[in-house]
Amino acid sequence: MQPSDSLREQIIAQYDAMSAQLQQAARYVLEHPEEVALVSMREVARLAGVQPATMTRLAKFLGLPGYDELRAQHAAVLRQGGDGFAAKVRQRVDEGSERGVSDTASHMLQGLSAQLAKLCEPDSLRQLEATATRLRSARKVYVLGLRSCHAVAWHFHYVMTLLGERSVHLDGPGGTGGDGLIRATSEDVLLVISIKPYATGTLELAQLAKDKGVGIVSITDSEVSPLVGMSAQTILCPTETDSFFHTLTPALAVSEVLCSLLAEFDRPKTLDALQQADEHLSHLNTYATAIPRRQ
Repeated sequence: MQPSDSLREQIIAQYDAMSAQLQQAARYVLEHPEEVALVSMREVARLAGVQPATMTRLAKFLGLPGYDELRAQHAAVLRQGGDGFAAKVRQRVDEGSERGVSDTASHMLQGLSAQLAKLCEPDSLRQLEATATRLRSARKVYVLGLRSCHAVAWHFHYVMTLLGERSVHLDGPGGTGGDGLIRATSEDVLLVISIKPYATGTLELAQLAKDKGVGIVSITDSEVSPLVGMSAQTILCPTETDSFFHTLTPALAVSEVLCSLLAEFDRPKTLDALQQADEHLSHLNTYATAIPRRQ
């Protein structure tokens, strides 16, 4: 379920003009429309981490008389789409912290499975294809991801180095990561990965690359992410779980899919590159070929 297209577009269009508290509330509304439709304003405010009055101010900021009208629009969309989501949300709200420890792993893995399945929807697949096509056309592919997103960026870069020499990981020691952009041009593309809370260094380097004419494609978590406005292509990945922590599983999956799509564009060249990599790693004795069994 999504809120009405006009309301969703209005929230996104006016997001930058909102205060920090209104942005926090608006983001929750965008990402959790079922809760807005089904639970009380006070509970939605608690889940969003804002005061109930903030939800009312958000509704009025959007030109609505009050929160009831905001909730009513979401409820109308939910009714049109059936009650499949309703049962899920009611269960989530009612059970809350009553879930047993033994169920935590199951719930989390089921949630991750649903998030990955969502990436198979037509819009996501089109974005994956468009992003891969843009990366394919680049002279150099710069890769940037800091803090938790470093793992996603590094994995993408690692796989790309097996395919050739186009990948440049912006991860220099001693604060020199941005130096990799010294010779970047408009023929290049930066793949940037960032989720909330967005690392300042990521946003600054992405803006620097854009100012140099480098094309920007991003993997991020929301339509109101600061990366969306500077990116030619954006792939949105959900990050929320029932755990205390965000998940990067969907983002990592996206990076792997992009690598596979890039490899498929020129299979003979890919096979030659992988053969060279295998031979090199073999000469280095990188991997154990015979692992002795324990006695």
